[in-house]
Amino acid sequence: MRLGEPAKMQSSINVTPLVDVVLVLLIIFMVVAPQMRPGPEVQVPTTAKPREQGDARDRILVTIDQHGELWIDDQPIAAGSLGQGLRDAAGAKSITKVVIQGDARLRFGDVRQAMLAIEEAGFNGVALIAKRSGPAAAGG
Repeated sequence: MRLGEPAKMQSSINVTPLVDVVLVLLIIFMVVAPQMRPGPEVQVPTTAKPREQGDARDRILVTIDQHGELWIDDQPIAAGSLGQGLRDAAGAKSITKVVIQGDARLRFGDVRQAMLAIEEAGFNGVALIAKRSGPAAAGG
């Protein structure tokens, strides 16, 4: 290139900045996603040996917060319409697992009433969510 000559234009696209931005966004979503749980915040009871929680797909999550209010997945529901709400959530699925995530500060009677309503709605068996306690919880 001589002095006074115009510079040649480069016609290729540099995708490195695009890849950098996409990777940063991916990392941000990976960090934020666990905090974006639907429904109310509950303090799950702890136990020394909880059973395997299983797959989160094909299940209906019933949450009971510390005040005894019921939620199906992320929608609040009245206690009297729990059975109908579960049937609506199940839709046409023939086998649906119902899991109760109850607050540790609840009385067992409140959880038992929800279990009875689930059984009366036609769902067989109810699973309970618990958190592992003790040294095994810290180590993995």
